Amino acid sequence: MASAEIPFSSYHRLYVGGEWLAPSTGAFDEIPDPATESVFGRAPVGGVREVDAAIAAARHAFDHGPWPRLSTAERAARLEPFVAWLAERGDAIVRLIVTETGVAQGIARAVGYDTSVAVGRAILSLARTDLDRNLPLETVPLPDGTANVGAGVVVREPIGVVSVITPYNFPLLMGVVKSMQALVMGNSVVLKPSPFTPFESLLLAEAAEAARLPQGVFNVVTGGVDVGSLLTSDPRVDMVSFTGSDAVGSLIQAQAAPTLKRLVLELGGKSAMIVCPDADLDLAVAAGLRSMTMHAGQACGLTTRHIVHNSIKADYLERLTEMVRGVKIGYGLAPGVTMGPLIRASQRDKVESYVAKAHADGGRLVFGGRRPAGFDHGFFYEPTLFDGLSNESAVVREEIFGPIAVVIGVDSDEEAVAIANDSDFGLAGTVWSRNMGRAFEIARAVRTGGVSINGGPGNFSVHAPFGGIKRSGFGREYGIEGLHEYSYAKTIRFRTA
Repeated sequence: MASAEIPFSSYHRLYVGGEWLAPSTGAFDEIPDPATESVFGRAPVGGVREVDAAIAAARHAFDHGPWPRLSTAERAARLEPFVAWLAERGDAIVRLIVTETGVAQGIARAVGYDTSVAVGRAILSLARTDLDRNLPLETVPLPDGTANVGAGVVVREPIGVVSVITPYNFPLLMGVVKSMQALVMGNSVVLKPSPFTPFESLLLAEAAEAARLPQGVFNVVTGGVDVGSLLTSDPRVDMVSFTGSDAVGSLIQAQAAPTLKRLVLELGGKSAMIVCPDADLDLAVAAGLRSMTMHAGQACGLTTRHIVHNSIKADYLERLTEMVRGVKIGYGLAPGVTMGPLIRASQRDKVESYVAKAHADGGRLVFGGRRPAGFDHGFFYEPTLFDGLSNESAVVREEIFGPIAVVIGVDSDEEAVAIANDSDFGLAGTVWSRNMGRAFEIARAVRTGGVSINGGPGNFSVHAPFGGIKRSGFGREYGIEGLHEYSYAKTIRFRTA
């Protein structure tokens, strides 16, 4: 693995119109390492002036520049150096991901970095396929008694200026997925990261500069609510792609409504894992543990509702309790660490408030429920499991984004599906059973954007569309479906003679 260094702590400017600009506000945020609480970098804070300039640059690049008029294959060729720049800096990027987000090194490399590069390459490969579609030939009778043969084609065309707003948990991956899908389809992009994790987006600006993308095609601005509101309401913006909470997603939809912007909203979830009596419990329990410990529970697709048949529930709880003892909490780059901290003290406070709600609702604490001993610094919290809560409890119904899960006992597959579907969300889910036919029928019955059976194939597929229904949002990322979200279909019909 190449290890070119990245001086991320020196990213003190924003990337607008192909230039690095100091923030006109003169403001900088001190970004702490979530594991130590020590400041590791000062990030520029953009304001209305910078985001206005970025939107103007993106608008000009789309309306007057060459980018949207290239073929998708030509744009893919221009983006190859973008992905190559990332591929050459693996070790340094992994260290940045761990330092900025607090995630354990294994997840930082596998999900934060390796998947980002793989997705980037897959997007370029898909862009080189024929995305247009020929309409079937049709015989059209003419008034003189002869006939004409009609034909047509459906072509994919770019939407325009795309605002990309990414969350704090996997900012590099989300930045690559959204921005590259938008770019390869001919759009221009203004990327705004979470104020908690600005550096992984600013390094994407450096990758864009290394790729020599046309001025204004890719822009990165940081900032708060004022910056975000302009990106979701300005009439010069044609589309918003957002990943985050359902509450913010509903605000974005309202802000985008007056100008009828295209939206892709991936808004998290409260996904269920259904464990049948004939499940391989070793595999199911391991998955149940990951649902709490992966990125300290800060991932939208985690299955934090464990719906377990009562005939095996006691065994499931016993095995999970034993397995949690092997979780090593700590600094993400330390050897053997499998779970890092939460992103900020405010998020840890939120987790603690939900633990209090679970106790108030009569939940039985199986394990966890406190800050781990021996940590004077860092926003750490133990993986926490509750039993005995009804499906109406706030801990069961609301997305927490922390290392908390609940176990709910059921007596039948039908009851399991009913509880799984009794949710405001619908993003992901898993089914665990040795009977593949049974598992497939349950998967079909669960109302959600995606379901894996027995952990799925064991890999992340860049070809599988990902997204949700209900309050988990709409639109899809990855695969052909992801590219189509960032383009529109234009039908061109003609006669053959």
